[in-house]
Amino acid sequence: MNRDNKQQTGQAAESKACDHLQQHGLQLIERNYHCRQGEIDLIMSDGSCTVFVEVRYRRNSGFGSAAESVDQRKQRKIINTASHYLQQHSKLAQQPARFDVVSMSPQGNDTHIDWIQDAFQVT
Repeated sequence: MNRDNKQQTGQAAESKACDHLQQHGLQLIERNYHCRQGEIDLIMSDGSCTVFVEVRYRRNSGFGSAAESVDQRKQRKIINTASHYLQQHSKLAQQPARFDVVSMSPQGNDTHIDWIQDAFQVT
């Protein structure tokens, strides 16, 4: 798969994940937050909680599920990026935060969505 197709697939997965989370009451704050530490796909609010969401899409599970691809190294990058974001948004830093993973894979003509709330913690 070429880079453009991969990027389009990733953007489509992020949009589908965002829609899914909004249907469950979360509100979008920001998409694709970038800094030197890394990127966070979706930043959302769930009541007074700030939710940092990593979206993963896997066409097949030959190398493990999409959720399993969020290893410790990736978690550390997300945590560092979230920390940077909260330093820039001090009002949100006063509120609780959590890290969710939305794992997606094709299922027939549809997409299977697995939303893992509080998928990992700051240690």
